Amino acid sequence: MYDGVVQELIDELGRLPGVGPKSAQRIAFHLIDADPEVAHKLADVLREVKEKVRFCITCGNVCESEQCAICSDAKRDQGIICVVEDSKDIGAIERTREFRGLYHVLGGAISPIAGIGPDQLRIQDLMKRLANPDIREVIIATNPNLEGEATATYLIRLLSSLEIAVSKLASGLPVGGDLEYADDMTLGRAFEGRRRVN
Repeated sequence: MYDGVVQELIDELGRLPGVGPKSAQRIAFHLIDADPEVAHKLADVLREVKEKVRFCITCGNVCESEQCAICSDAKRDQGIICVVEDSKDIGAIERTREFRGLYHVLGGAISPIAGIGPDQLRIQDLMKRLANPDIREVIIATNPNLEGEATATYLIRLLSSLEIAVSKLASGLPVGGDLEYADDMTLGRAFEGRRRVN
């Protein structure tokens, strides 16, 4: 639709997750109209991210050093590991300020359709970490979708032979939601996860 480098920019932006053709075009024209300093700063940051960012040797979280800030924090509870699919899940959990343990990033979820099995995930690294006798609990915090549930089920079976408490994040109705708008799976999970109050 556009000539040369403008169309290339739109095409490249459109490859980003969550960016459709119209959003890609809008971002491209924003960059074209912006001061050259803005575009140069963005280019510099993108280059720097690719050069500096790596994965923590312990948990697999993104960081700039060998070990991430969470793993190197002695104040964190070293006996609890929360297993997540991706690094961005850590950010979501950290924002709650409810969890003070460590993490383990699997690097995805089991998905036979996408050709991802347990061997493509960081499950063996998790098992090595769980050989530490100080580990008391593993919290499985995979996404509440088909792939996340398959991964959670696999991990629960795998960890059942260990003498470590294994728990899974509760799921169900969101606060402020109406029952009539809840989907069947969410409502079913809410019934499964119900707690006694007396």
